[in-house]
Amino acid sequence: MDIPELIFGGISLGIVFLYGSVGEIITEKAGHLNLGIPGIMCMGTAGGMFGITLYMNSLANPRMVSLLPLTLMTIIFAFVFGAIGGLIYAALTVSLKSNQNVVGLAITAFGAGFSEFFIKKFVTAKLSTASKVAKDLISFKISNSIGVETTYKFGVLACLAIILALFAALFLKKTKTGLRLRAIGENPATADAVGINVDLYKYIAIIIGSGIAGLGGIYYVIEYSNGLFDNVSIIQGYGWLAVALVIFTTWKPDLAIIGSILFGVLCIFGDKTTITSSLATKELLKLLPYVITIIVLIFTSIFGSKNVQPPASLGLNYFREDR
Repeated sequence: MDIPELIFGGISLGIVFLYGSVGEIITEKAGHLNLGIPGIMCMGTAGGMFGITLYMNSLANPRMVSLLPLTLMTIIFAFVFGAIGGLIYAALTVSLKSNQNVVGLAITAFGAGFSEFFIKKFVTAKLSTASKVAKDLISFKISNSIGVETTYKFGVLACLAIILALFAALFLKKTKTGLRLRAIGENPATADAVGINVDLYKYIAIIIGSGIAGLGGIYYVIEYSNGLFDNVSIIQGYGWLAVALVIFTTWKPDLAIIGSILFGVLCIFGDKTTITSSLATKELLKLLPYVITIIVLIFTSIFGSKNVQPPASLGLNYFREDR
């Protein structure tokens, strides 16, 4: 088994999980459990692909692709489509006080169906061209500096994921606004009593978190699968792993960087390993991220301190008249 190839492959796939988990962490810090993240990541995929289509169709010569406008169109549309999914979720759970679990599952189903339809109807660009530009013009030659060979390249979206995770960690720990958001997730009634606009903070956190998660879907298509796309089922499955990663990293965006790489390695371990040739065993090995997440959840529930527990009001709607 080629260890460097396994690690680089884990990093490459792990970025998908990193986007989804950072977006979900921001949402959960506001006290909302958004199980719609898989569907929102699918919507981000549709948005990013649509942005690429608009850009490619605007070119007189399809081969004259420029990195900056291509990247901006991809990121903006992926973020906006993911944010729209978050807005729907926020309207139903924050304003209408609907059950968060039910709404989240509905958003997942809606996001997958909508994305399949939208992509087939409106996406016409050759994504392989966009993928090549995104990875060739700006890529991190990590392998060259450490003297190993790998087929993986890390482009613009991979870099952005790391930056967003680190920024989210600093924001939640060090800024006044981040501390207010965490206070809302712990006790919205107390936050409301001191003058914090609870609903506004929840809306912003859910919309921004969903927009970030949406970037994970388009990253998978452009930078991980080299512009190839069959259907949204794979992205939806990775979305569930991103939700599991939130638990594994105990709601810490910076720790999600390491956790996403580990999850990526575990996901591809079955395909890369030479320990066994049994197809059934290889498929079972793909369950390792879920098994580890369950173990971590049990361990932190029994032995963990308050710092590794979910926000106290997670999944509970806030009714102001009850405070």
